[in-house]
Amino acid sequence: MADKSKKKKKKKDKDREKVAQQTSPTIALALGGGGARGIAHIPVLEALDELGLKPVAINGSSIGALMGAGRAAGMTGREIREYTLATVGNRNQVINRLWKLRPENMRKGFRFGQFNLERILRAFLPDAIPEDFCQLDIPLQVTVTDYYGQCGMLVGEGELFPALAASAAIPALFMPVTMGGRVMIDGGVFDPVPYESLIGRADIVIGVDVVGAPEGDGVTIPNRIDSLFGASQLMMQSLIATKMRSNPPDILLRPEVNRFRVLDFMRAGEVLEAANGVKDEVKRLIDAEIAFRQKA
Repeated sequence: MADKSKKKKKKKDKDREKVAQQTSPTIALALGGGGARGIAHIPVLEALDELGLKPVAINGSSIGALMGAGRAAGMTGREIREYTLATVGNRNQVINRLWKLRPENMRKGFRFGQFNLERILRAFLPDAIPEDFCQLDIPLQVTVTDYYGQCGMLVGEGELFPALAASAAIPALFMPVTMGGRVMIDGGVFDPVPYESLIGRADIVIGVDVVGAPEGDGVTIPNRIDSLFGASQLMMQSLIATKMRSNPPDILLRPEVNRFRVLDFMRAGEVLEAANGVKDEVKRLIDAEIAFRQKA
């Protein structure tokens, strides 16, 4: 009788494990670049929290690297939302923090391209983010672009802040970052949504595209800045389309953030409001993936 009871218990435990595997898939997350539009990553993180799904791995590019670092450090989506609104979403906070970081030789106001991004990140990112990749709660890799090596790279070990700065060093806005004797710029130049290396590392790989695309009436000539960033968006969307044709993720999300510009950080509340609808999309698509896998 005791043996039968043990066998029944063992079978029940196996059944429970099977159900848990079916209802709680492992998730890997790739958060793309897009400047202030990357604030739209936050509702995606919140949706996963609400589903009780903790990513087993995170890749990030540019702003996605920063958001990914917050989640990998153990912050919840809600905590990242609150911190973002209290810092970059607060005009006075942004001005005060940037003014303290101004170059000593600045005489005529702020100028694009002269800021050391690592200093800016240290002034703005939460204390929860550690100094080294090995101190993170979730494995994180961030994309960087080797300017003279003409290639993209994934960095997942060593000092964290230089890698984050390199990944987010948008050309013409921030100074390039030197890592290992190499000159690095924005990781989104070569890999706007870095999901490919995550395939096979989790049941469901989710990519989040916040690159956006130029919007307008179709006849208005864009100014110099808009045309520069718009051209960059078009090139990155071409890269994403090529990757999608050959090796797509299980889920690709595109929050409704086209109308926001790359430096619209002080419109953080508006970006979040525009992107909140993606939470329901995350839940619906994950449910659909689970249902499909159960049938298969």
